[in-house]
Amino acid sequence: MRITGPNGTALSTKSGSARRTAAGGFSLNETETPRSTAGAGPMRSVASLDGLLALQGVETPTERKKRAVVRGRKALDVLDDLKLGLLDGSLDSATIDRLKLASEGLAEDTGDAGLDDVLSAIDLRVAVELAKAGRR
Repeated sequence: MRITGPNGTALSTKSGSARRTAAGGFSLNETETPRSTAGAGPMRSVASLDGLLALQGVETPTERKKRAVVRGRKALDVLDDLKLGLLDGSLDSATIDRLKLASEGLAEDTGDAGLDDVLSAIDLRVAVELAKAGRR
């Protein structure tokens, strides 16, 4: 069954058995059989889980910089807690452990020379404080 509009968008020719509606809006051709639609092809599957994990592991330079800034801020926060603990006399080993944990990853390259310089200065300060505490 084919439906053609009043502007003649269908490419088929009208046969003698086509019915017209009272308004003249469109006509139906009942002699044609509906076309069979082709089924959708099989979905492509991902070859392996390793491929998906590799795609998720790709990091843009912006994401790398954001992570580096977060690591730097955490290290500065722990250094601030260390300073307050030294001034109060309430320094405990948990703060030193947090400082050691915060020092990991500060020396990684971010691709931004200015950010790398700041992070290396923070890393140096963390190393000095850990050396004073005898933890490095």
